[in-house]
Amino acid sequence: MERTSSSLHTDKIGAEQQMKLFPATRYMGSKSKLLQYIWDASSKYKFDSVIDLFSGSGVVSYMYKTHGKAVISNDYMAMGGVITKALVENDSTILPVEEAKELIKDNIDTDEFVYKTFKGIYYNDEDNHFIDVLRAHIALMDDEYKKAIAMQALIRTCVKKRPRGIFTYVGDRYNDGRKDLQKSFEDHFLEAVALINNAVFSNGRHCESYNVDSMNLNKKADLVYIDPPYYTPKSDNEYVRRYHFVEGLARDWKGVEIQEHTKTKKFKSYPTPFSTKDGAENAFDTIFKQYSDSILVVSYSSNSLPNMEDMINLLKKYKNNVEVIPVDYKYSFGTRNTVKRNNVQEYIFIGA
Repeated sequence: MERTSSSLHTDKIGAEQQMKLFPATRYMGSKSKLLQYIWDASSKYKFDSVIDLFSGSGVVSYMYKTHGKAVISNDYMAMGGVITKALVENDSTILPVEEAKELIKDNIDTDEFVYKTFKGIYYNDEDNHFIDVLRAHIALMDDEYKKAIAMQALIRTCVKKRPRGIFTYVGDRYNDGRKDLQKSFEDHFLEAVALINNAVFSNGRHCESYNVDSMNLNKKADLVYIDPPYYTPKSDNEYVRRYHFVEGLARDWKGVEIQEHTKTKKFKSYPTPFSTKDGAENAFDTIFKQYSDSILVVSYSSNSLPNMEDMINLLKKYKNNVEVIPVDYKYSFGTRNTVKRNNVQEYIFIGA
C-alpha cells in the first residue's frame, strides 16, 4: 500500500526502529517475541486495515501501526484499552515531564481507597498513598490521551514494583533483589511517562482503541488478528486474577465487586467463553463467522483446546484457504532464580 504523506515518522525511522520504542512489558501472553512471525504471515496478503480483537499488551496493534495500517484495537480488559488509547489511537499527544511531575505532588485530597483497601498486601503505606495521589490527579485530567499516558505509566509502575509482576499473592516473597524492585514509585512513574511519550507516533492513518467484549465490537477491517485467552486443562487463562489490581486501577474499581474474603482482595473474573473447551470452540466459530469477509490470522498454542485439527476445521467452514505456520517458542515465567521454561509450539493460523 502507499502511505499517506503524513506518515512521516515511520517512513523516517522505519517500522523496525519504531517498534523498538514500544515500552517492553512482562504481561502474560504478550506476543512481543512472535511479532516477526505474525508480520511475515500477515504480509503475504494485501490489506489496509486491521482489527486486533484481543489486544492485551497492545504490542501487536502497535506493530501493525508501525507498518502503516489503520488499526482498530480492542480488549475486554480496561488496562488493555488504556495502553492502546495511549499508543495506538493517540498519534501526537504526549504528557510533558513538567505536567507529569505535577501529578505526583501530594497537594490533593484523596479517597485513600488503595491505602485502606490494600494495606499491607502489595506495597507499603507510602507507596499506597502515592498511588492514591496519582489516582486523584489523573481523575481530574481533561485530555483523554494525556490521561491514558498517565494511567499506563501508573500501571507499568505498579507491575514493575511487584515481584513477578502479578497480584495473585500477598507480600514480596518473590523479591529477588532486582533493581526495579528497589527503585522508587516516583522514579518508575516518571521513567514510564518518558518511555511512553517517546513511543507516540503518527502513521498517517486513523486508528481506534476500544474496551468492549470481543463479541460486541461491531467493526470491519481487511484483516482480523485473533489472540484470545487460551484454554488448557493444565492452567487457567484468567488474566483478571493475575492483574486484578492494575485492572482495578484502569477502571477505578467501577463496576466490580471486591471479594473481601480473599487475601489478595481480588474481584470476580469477567465472564468469558474461553474458560471451557466447548465454550472456546463456539466462540471461535462465532468470531470466524462474524469476520468471514476478512483475512483471519489466529495465534494459538499447541497445548490449548480446541486442538490444531479442530481449529483448521472451524476455519474451513468460512475460508477456502487455510494455512498453519508452526513456530517453536520457549516461554519462561518466574524469578531469575526460579525460572520455569516450557517448550510449546505456537501456531499461526491464516484463513483467506
